[in-house]
Amino acid sequence: MSKMGDLLISIQEDLSAGRLSFQEIATKYDVPMSWVDAASVEVDYDDSMDGDFDSAMASAGYGTDEDYGCYGADDY
Repeated sequence: MSKMGDLLISIQEDLSAGRLSFQEIATKYDVPMSWVDAASVEVDYDDSMDGDFDSAMASAGYGTDEDYGCYGADDY
């Protein structure tokens, strides 16, 4: 991995640990605060629902197949 990649991982680990402020992390690694802010976006990103069609449709108000009484491989 590159030095920049290693630095990003180190910053993210410190952010996840929550023991240092953003300013303390920026000082520790001698980087601008904007870098720490950018690294925090990656830490907070939750991709657990990415690509889940049924959940996306339910969130959009369409419900799931089970909501409409479909439980098997029946043709519609």
